This record gives sequence, structure tokens and C-alpha cells, in this order.
Amino acid sequence: MPAKPTALHFTADKEANKLLAKEPLAVLIGMLLDQQVTMEKAFSGPLELKKRLGGSLDAAAIAAMDQEEFVSLCCAFPAIHRFPGSMGKRTHELCRYLVEHHGGKADKVWKGVKTGDELLERLRALPGYGDDKSRIFVGILGKRLGVQPEGWESVAADWASIADVDSFERVTEIREAKRAMKAAKRSVKEVKAR
Repeated sequence: MPAKPTALHFTADKEANKLLAKEPLAVLIGMLLDQQVTMEKAFSGPLELKKRLGGSLDAAAIAAMDQEEFVSLCCAFPAIHRFPGSMGKRTHELCRYLVEHHGGKADKVWKGVKTGDELLERLRALPGYGDDKSRIFVGILGKRLGVQPEGWESVAADWASIADVDSFERVTEIREAKRAMKAAKRSVKEVKAR
């Protein structure tokens, strides 16, 4: 089992990268935000939220906030996402779910799981986490954070993803691989449509 890292190199900001490795809620929120924005923007969001929340990133505190108040924090310049309103609501819903089902502790989503299938199911249950996002997060847990229940590799994403980033320089490489994968899927759809 690999040692827990001191940083996840998903952004150009060293402080954001350290937060992602140190605080489970940060990486869970970063993954939630990772859609329709660059990976760097998504995974920088948790640090920005922590600053706006007075230096603490706590699921129970976020869940206890009025949702509109929290969304306003997400929308303040610079917005945490391209769609800060909807992603702010999803983040609030995620924190409420964590409070209701995991005592407000993000790492309880994966602590104690025995199998990769169980881990995948717990992730899929999270608001805003579909199948692909959950499979990518299994990869982050297994490849970067040392969470490796039996069979995790078989349920982790089997395509290039943020889970494969071990240095910030790899972000561009992974982005290009994702573009190529999407282009290939479009080509297949176009051929089938003919």
C-alpha cells in the first residue's frame, strides 16, 4: 500500500494541492466540481471555499448553512465554478448527505469498505456522483491515497483520468487523452448515425 501523499498535484497551487491530500472533504468536493471546467479549476475550488468559510472546510458547518447563503459564497468573484449556482447547491447537498449518512466525515465514505464494489456503491450514492465520476474517484483513492480494498482496480476508471496525475505536468497529458477519447466516441456515433 502506498504511503499517504502530502499533496495531490491536480492544480498549480501548492496550497490547494496540500489541502486535497490532507482533507478528505476537499478532494471529494474537487471531484464533484470536476465537470465543465478544467481539472485545475475544479480542484482549486475547495481551497477557495475554505478561505471563504473562515479557514475551515467542514461538512457539518456547510450543511448547517442556509443553502442560498452557501450558494452566494460559491458565486462570489472569482466564482468556484463555471456554473457556481448549481454546483454550489450540489456541494451543499453533498455535505448534507455526508452529515446524514457518515457523521459529517468524508473519509467515512471509504473507511472500512471491504471490496471495490462496496466502495463504488458508496460513491455512487453521493449527490452529484454518477458512475464515471465514482469510478474515477475509486482510482484517486487507490492510486493516490492508498485506499485499496479488494478488487478496487476492477471498478476504478479504466481510462485516462485525474487519478493518473502524479505531477502537475501530467494534467495537460491527461486532458489531451480525454479529448482524444471524446473525439473517438463522437466518430463512432457519427459512423453509426450514417
